[in-house]
Amino acid sequence: MLDAREAAGRAHRAEWARIVAALTRRFGDLDTAEEATAEAFATAVERWPADGVPANPGAWLTTTATRKAIDRIRRENRRDDKQQEAGVVYDDDPPEPDAIGDERLRLIFTCAHPALATQTRVALTLRMVGGLTVPEISRALLVREAATGQRITRAKAKIKAARIPYRVPRADELPARVSGVLAVLFLIFNEGYLATGPGTDPVRPGLTAEAIRLTRLIRALMPEDGEVAGLLALMLLTEARRTARVSASGELVALAEQDRASWDAALTAEGHRLVRERLDSGLAPGRYQILAAINAVHTSARDIRETDWSQILALYDQLVRLDRSPIVALNRAIALGELHGPEPALEVVDGLRDGLADYHAYHATRADLLRRLGLAQESRVAYDKAIELAGNTAEIAYLTRRRDQLG
Repeated sequence: MLDAREAAGRAHRAEWARIVAALTRRFGDLDTAEEATAEAFATAVERWPADGVPANPGAWLTTTATRKAIDRIRRENRRDDKQQEAGVVYDDDPPEPDAIGDERLRLIFTCAHPALATQTRVALTLRMVGGLTVPEISRALLVREAATGQRITRAKAKIKAARIPYRVPRADELPARVSGVLAVLFLIFNEGYLATGPGTDPVRPGLTAEAIRLTRLIRALMPEDGEVAGLLALMLLTEARRTARVSASGELVALAEQDRASWDAALTAEGHRLVRERLDSGLAPGRYQILAAINAVHTSARDIRETDWSQILALYDQLVRLDRSPIVALNRAIALGELHGPEPALEVVDGLRDGLADYHAYHATRADLLRRLGLAQESRVAYDKAIELAGNTAEIAYLTRRRDQLG
């Protein structure tokens, strides 16, 4: 039974977005696609332990989901209406010469349509493409679960009412559309890189791989776009370290303690090449390009002691002019602490409390700075709060060990 449930979990990670996209393409309705896909996976969890895992789980799930969708349409006695709606959003036109016929890419551009508010686009795409649950999305966006659920429901209704087309935008539409898509892909990647769900694996390589794959497709559509290249470089340089980030006992391994020889050399080299290409262009970098450059500095050092923290701090100084979010300020404070010591860094971090009080990394950063200052009791309190808020099992194990080392 355990093997069948594990197979269903693996299939969910690998097939969710593809099945939702295929059903959206066929039936032209996000609600129908999502609910039928969810029902198919529920059926798999129920039947596979008794019947055995099918030879092709993806095909089995797609067939089952399609039948569920048809049954749902028939139950609602709205088949003609659904078919008419499908005819409106189904893209029968031949693709543009530079378009890529990938259903998941179509789904992303539909969910990230500019008719929707930015946070709504992100929540909907994380659900429909990433397959994340409402609690996982809420943690990723630092919002309440009720608000996330409402955003997703309203977004699907608006797509339906506004007859937003299910297609990759034309070449002339891409520049105005791509920033929202990149933001979503970055969040999908982050959820895979450091999963927030308490019942999930600490790292979800299926999500990181899908985010990288889709970003490569967008780069093929927009090869000259610096931010697309920057995001791809950022993902590659981060993914290169994945196998070194969790120990055999399931604990997060901090960057300073990672075995750098185990980093993926090919991904690192490709990421560095993309960063150099953007630097050589002479164009002012955007947010993702700066983040990629920061990661390039980290991955260029053979040892943590060789890290050029002054360059990293200078890059963060550049980034805060583009992105004034408290999370960027928090990361800058970490670099400040490495370069100038924990005291000035703690002063900056304490000033960010109002915006990050519910963010576990804020308290983890503060705990480490307090530890370095010899303030063990205050550090313990901060570690306790970080552990309470963290959703990643490997990170919780790491924070717990660090707290317990205080004595």
